[in-house]
Amino acid sequence: MMETVDQFGGTGRRKRAVARVRIALGQGVVTVNGKPLDEYFSRDSLQQIVRQPLEVTQTSGRFDVDVKTLGGGIAGQAGAVRHGIARALVDMDESLREPLRKNGLLTRDPREKESKKYGRKRARKRFQFSKR
Repeated sequence: MMETVDQFGGTGRRKRAVARVRIALGQGVVTVNGKPLDEYFSRDSLQQIVRQPLEVTQTSGRFDVDVKTLGGGIAGQAGAVRHGIARALVDMDESLREPLRKNGLLTRDPREKESKKYGRKRARKRFQFSKR
């Protein structure tokens, strides 16, 4: 993808969120939109989601991860970052594909919001029925 000297990239998507991820050899610093990981994703569960591909491949302290993410909500962005990191790791080392695939980190979550229908409140919710 975006290969320079020893930088590897991947694009992650989840719901409406998109994350452009670049990994390079370093001390394990993760920055999201210019902020440290724990500042951007304040909940521990979201930080855990983001770190998952690095933990599965035992590479947590070896790479600096730089992420630009936009769209969607905070949880969707965390999922997109996870997907992007997994793809970037595969771009760097093809042998990591198997453990990442086993843990379902390379699969794009296809669930999207269903569009609103006319004559309804939302996609499926109807207005209250009144007999009289």
